[in-house]
Amino acid sequence: MKRFLQYFIFTISLLTTLDCFAQNNDAQDSVVQLYGVVMTADSLQAIPSASVIVEEKLRGTFTNDQGVFSIVVLKGDKIRFSCIGFKDKTIIIPDNLKGNQYSVIQLMISDTAYLPATILRPRPTRAQFERDFVNTKVPADNIEIARENNAEAKRRALIAALPADGREAVSAQMRQQATKYSYMGQVPPQNIFNPLAWAEFIEAWKRGDFKRKD
Repeated sequence: MKRFLQYFIFTISLLTTLDCFAQNNDAQDSVVQLYGVVMTADSLQAIPSASVIVEEKLRGTFTNDQGVFSIVVLKGDKIRFSCIGFKDKTIIIPDNLKGNQYSVIQLMISDTAYLPATILRPRPTRAQFERDFVNTKVPADNIEIARENNAEAKRRALIAALPADGREAVSAQMRQQATKYSYMGQVPPQNIFNPLAWAEFIEAWKRGDFKRKD
């Protein structure tokens, strides 16, 4: 019984080895060296940098300056040739190919794209062109917007219209309290007798700060 088991195990191992060897031979037989040249169909000129892609395998190659290429593929693979300005072409490596080499001369047909016609017409009259040119509104750029926002008149209008925030209100209240505590027990000074205050009033009058802004 022991000798029978030894023979049985030996037979199974031998069959497995032969099967693996046969599979390796089949895999080696299916490998094909594909090479050839890609040219234009009308003038038979070489097409450099054309793509030679093995579909669904995520690999491929490019043709050289003479349009020649070489790549390893398998029997039954689909090979797609593509290049800008030419229509794509697909070939299939024969399954019953004898040998491990396959050469091809691939001719590419020009792919012409026709764009819709565009008609350029001048303006009817010079007066209409001048009118449209003058009335065209050009949007202000960032520099012009910053210059307008920093104008003195606009800043004064913003100061007069915008309410004081919390920080400014607290600062004004603290200044009032400081002035009150500084002159506690005495008469505070009157700006009507202050020449500097009169100078500021005259300058504000000249600037037009007291004019009505409708």
